[in-house]
Amino acid sequence: MLLIVGTLIVIVSVLGGYIVMGGHIEVLIQPMELLIIAGGAFGAFVISNSKSVIKASFKGVLTLLKPPKHNKHGYLELLTLLYSIFKLAQKKGNLALESHIENPMESELFEKFPRFRADHHAVLFMCDYLRLITLGSDKAHEMEALMDEEIETHHKDSLEIAEAVTRMADGLPALGIVAAVLGVIKTMGSITEPPEVLGGLIGGALVGTFLGVLLSYGFVGPIGTAIKTRAEAETKYYVCMKAGLLAYMQGYAPAVAIEFARKTLFAEERPSFYEVEEAVQNLQPA
Repeated sequence: MLLIVGTLIVIVSVLGGYIVMGGHIEVLIQPMELLIIAGGAFGAFVISNSKSVIKASFKGVLTLLKPPKHNKHGYLELLTLLYSIFKLAQKKGNLALESHIENPMESELFEKFPRFRADHHAVLFMCDYLRLITLGSDKAHEMEALMDEEIETHHKDSLEIAEAVTRMADGLPALGIVAAVLGVIKTMGSITEPPEVLGGLIGGALVGTFLGVLLSYGFVGPIGTAIKTRAEAETKYYVCMKAGLLAYMQGYAPAVAIEFARKTLFAEERPSFYEVEEAVQNLQPA
């Protein structure tokens, strides 16, 4: 939604201002200039990135059309899930988690938390480390190092997409100049035309520079930044899980362990202590 709103604001502000000051909108309609810039940028994007990054980039842009994946409600669900897992392990022992982590899609425990269960990578992350706990891993510092490595790898994969889009934005102004130069070359071939014709040709050529700068700083660059922001929010979700799991491994009670996890969240998305307390009190017995 914000992507659409922001795009409309840019278009209305730029074109609206141009029209108000007496500009003619038809002068800006230069399909060939746009083809040169957009086609050149996409070609460079394909050359400089792997197939997986190209595919993931399109997917990343489409996700911006949807609400953020992780919000306050989602974190409240995650904290409640962590509490349920820790409480079950505390009551029946770590081995009681085996049936749930081996078949999370069929688990009655995970079934109560549909948002979490729908996130395939988050489920794998949680189950993998719970499995290590059930197998007897009790050294929290070693587990933390392993988690940090996996989270960092996941974060780098996400940032690679944002960086690819940002690099394309960086090249757009230069491609705008290329389009403008080609327009000037074309104009020089019509140097014998009257001034009013030459003025239109020169104006059309300059549109290339305008389009390159506008596309870069008005659209593609901000999209790259938005993808990066989403990637950082995704990383915070895993950091929250990590903090809860490590606190539990260090012997803290379930209520204290999820408080460690809650404290890692950004203030805007962090449920209050009392919201978490109410949520865990409303849980059905496992």
